[in-house]
Amino acid sequence: MNRHPAPARTLQKRYRALAIALLGLSAACGGSTTEPDGHSPMADVAAGIAQAAAAVTGQKAPIADAYEKGRYVGFDTHTYPGTSTMRAWKNAPGAPYSWVGYYLPSPCHADKSWTGKRDTLQAMGWGVAVVYVGQQTWGKTPRTLTPAQADAARKQSDCNQNLMSAAEGTANANDATAKAAAEGFQKGAVVFLDLERVEKVPQAMKDYYRAWTARMLANGQYLPGIYTHEHNAAEIFADVQNVFKQAGDTTTPRFWIAGGKGFDEGRAPQDVGFAFAGMWQGVIDVARSVANIKLPVDVNVGSWKSPSESGISVQ
Repeated sequence: MNRHPAPARTLQKRYRALAIALLGLSAACGGSTTEPDGHSPMADVAAGIAQAAAAVTGQKAPIADAYEKGRYVGFDTHTYPGTSTMRAWKNAPGAPYSWVGYYLPSPCHADKSWTGKRDTLQAMGWGVAVVYVGQQTWGKTPRTLTPAQADAARKQSDCNQNLMSAAEGTANANDATAKAAAEGFQKGAVVFLDLERVEKVPQAMKDYYRAWTARMLANGQYLPGIYTHEHNAAEIFADVQNVFKQAGDTTTPRFWIAGGKGFDEGRAPQDVGFAFAGMWQGVIDVARSVANIKLPVDVNVGSWKSPSESGISVQ
């Protein structure tokens, strides 16, 4: 047990706390620190502090200035709500949502209702976060299977914690690439691998998401992103960033973090507690109504209007 955190990590925590405190002070002042053009000097200070924390730890933080860029609210829901509903939710006066989770058919998300809807949603002005729900442990410890056992398990269900391995990660990355291409997503779009919360990340899961990330980078068609819970975020981020470095990619992986306290739709993704967070899912399984149409959704804030396609086709 490390009873004395490394100085860099301690400083990072202090910087983060100071940044959040400054933003709280700004809110408490009732907006008195905001200039007539809507620009907030206090936000500039907070963004600068977030960047300083990144510099201390050697961690790149290209999204730490999201306080300046603005925040975009998005939602995700298991099944496509229907085109008329999506149009109503986008066009209603004061509609709050800029982007939506777009689920590819995948091992642990067999539903195909989103398939073929990319062009329709883009025409309406929706941004998207492309999601691939890969293998999950569901809190169980994966077993190593022989090829014959793996074939038998897959015949029962494609979603099986015992199928989690490096080989499966590679195969799923190829599948995610093919599925995203079939949907018409342009080269360079981000595909988020969904990794649900676990108490402790088992080695098989590490092998799986590392291999998935490496193959996505090697394929060169789409960028690998990760959706994960705050409980596992730091460990998974370190692993994934290392895979990026090994591939010669110096950019920061795009991370979507679930969980955290104090969420509201006016906060920045980094307020979940991680400088590398580009999206924050803070409300899960709630009923929200827009244009008198109610849906069960998860609510998110993001640094981009279209988390998967920012910088490509939707700015």
